Amino acid sequence: MKANVTFPSNNLTLAGILFTPDPLGTPDDHVGGRLPAVVISHPGGGVKEQSPSIYAERLAAAGFAALVFDAAHQGESEGEPRGLENPFQRAEDIKSAVSYLTTRDDIDPDRIGALGICASGGYVPYAAQTDHRIRSVATVSATDMGSVIREGLGRTQDPAVLDAMLDRAGALRTAEARGAAPQLEAWIPDNAEELLETATRQFRETYDFYRTPRGHHPRAIQGWVLRSVDLLAQYDSYALIRLISPRPLLMIAGSEAETAYFSREAIERAAEPKELFVIDGATHIDLYDRDEYVTPAVARLTEFFGKHLAG
Repeated sequence: MKANVTFPSNNLTLAGILFTPDPLGTPDDHVGGRLPAVVISHPGGGVKEQSPSIYAERLAAAGFAALVFDAAHQGESEGEPRGLENPFQRAEDIKSAVSYLTTRDDIDPDRIGALGICASGGYVPYAAQTDHRIRSVATVSATDMGSVIREGLGRTQDPAVLDAMLDRAGALRTAEARGAAPQLEAWIPDNAEELLETATRQFRETYDFYRTPRGHHPRAIQGWVLRSVDLLAQYDSYALIRLISPRPLLMIAGSEAETAYFSREAIERAAEPKELFVIDGATHIDLYDRDEYVTPAVARLTEFFGKHLAG
């Protein structure tokens, strides 16, 4: 079962979908009682209807309530300018989603966990570091967008690139103050098809998911506000990840993912209890929707949340 819901975050109304177990298939210990719940946050450039809903539907079938939502400034949620990628607002949105669940009579406020996919695999741990209401934390294909902006994927970026981007972000702020429209940067450029032959596997797979019928959604990958760079550059997903302890942390990554180093390093920095679960053969994008990889990921998530959100 699923229902459209809304809730506030920093005076903006966010749009969400709440998945709940089918009453006919609900485990006996949930009948007539409050459900354990998982907040699921979407990738950068994504929307709630894509990979978050795939995971939410399966977690609901396993007996959890699962709340997916569009971040502020994105998808169906409020916020101007459209496409702003503000990591601090993204973390606040996750906390606000938890707050919303605590107000519902059908949700147990003491059994709420959170799952972040891709960029939200950074935002969710960041939010959970200081929000003790999030009782267990999980990620899939986690990515630290702050590191990507500062150093590039794989940390191969020339430092001069960041300096130039920050100069540009400052100029864009000045232009907006003088009345100019925010400048949008495409997550995937319009000439992407011409770039595919020489592009990285990560780029090719991102294109395949977002720009083809496989995962396309009209509200996804419409561009991000370029001055978001100066917000992202000062953000570090995992600087205080140790504060999640003694709450449990599970990070799931594909063995072939270019982003897997984020999960490995975050787990090294985290305190116990913690686990890195590697799915053999999977790439970063495979874990968005490929059944052969999503199935073992959901199985591990179900076991993890089932154990740590038990009544």
